[in-house]
Amino acid sequence: MKLPKQLLDRYGAERQSAGEAQRTANKIAFAPVVFQVSRLMKKFGILSALNEARDGLSISEIAQKLSLSEYAVKLLLESSLSIGTVLLCGEKFRLSKAGYFLLTDELVGVDMDFIHDVCYEGLFRLEETLKSGKPEGLKVFGQWATIYEALSHLPPHVRKSWLAFDHFYSDLAFEPALKIIFSRKTDKILDVGGNTGRFAKRCVGYDENVRITIMDLAGQISMMKDAVAGAKGAERIDGLAADLLDPATRFPRGFDAIWLSQFLDCFAEEQIVSILARAAKSMSEQARLYILEPFWDRQRYETAAYSMTQISVYFAAMANGNSKIYHSDDMIKFAQRAGLKISRIHDGLGVGHTLLCCERAR
Repeated sequence: MKLPKQLLDRYGAERQSAGEAQRTANKIAFAPVVFQVSRLMKKFGILSALNEARDGLSISEIAQKLSLSEYAVKLLLESSLSIGTVLLCGEKFRLSKAGYFLLTDELVGVDMDFIHDVCYEGLFRLEETLKSGKPEGLKVFGQWATIYEALSHLPPHVRKSWLAFDHFYSDLAFEPALKIIFSRKTDKILDVGGNTGRFAKRCVGYDENVRITIMDLAGQISMMKDAVAGAKGAERIDGLAADLLDPATRFPRGFDAIWLSQFLDCFAEEQIVSILARAAKSMSEQARLYILEPFWDRQRYETAAYSMTQISVYFAAMANGNSKIYHSDDMIKFAQRAGLKISRIHDGLGVGHTLLCCERAR
């Protein structure tokens, strides 16, 4: 497995003393407690109150300010003190740097809501998932083969957290990706797995002539139509209901570009090859296929790589039981097996996405 230097330096050698390693092991053992305490420190407003108090706050001051019992405040603060999100200064508590990021970092908030609302209960069944190859954790929401079929039926707060998570990671990458796509003449785009049509709306807003067709499950097409209704350029957004896992499902021809954003990580290896092979067969020599993914090995910062490898576990337990955030070398091999050639690779789009630009292999 190839890794860039910044990741290999972190993952290729032991960096902790015995004491540090022992603490890490204990942090792992108590990780569910750490998560829930930290979530409630934010939800109850304790982190926010500490952030606003330059000189810190005592337990009684926090309890009075937030209408919480002193027992609840003391319990959460003492736990948070050892977690590292608050600091003790005499009788008063102050926000630490880690606590500040927990409070203010938008991505951390999106991730925390996603883990709590979508994944937390289902992760208890990860062991079953790894033995069966099915998303056993999804059973907490009902009997579904994949979360994508369940999406339009999930409880509103769960669906909201899922969509916020999905959109945050992709939205910031759209603008630089659009510049790359439209650097060539592009009049018709096939958006594969377009969900609620956010990319489609960006496309028709970016170019006044482009027409885009979203190819997705029937439930997602219905959600998309509701989401784009009334938006500028909505008349140039079409829907095509299709089961992309069915090997008999063919891709329509005549598109200048095929767009797959955070889509292929939803499938197992052979499924990816099948989807890409069918897409390749529909392409002309001039057409291009674009794969936008947050490959864990191409992240600029180790923290991002850490997040991506943990998100892989969601795909196992909750999404489908057999996919993950892939290493870029794997995805490139899948594309080549499907009859595609990688013509260009663009790193660093948005939060940490890579755009693979593909054409039919000759």
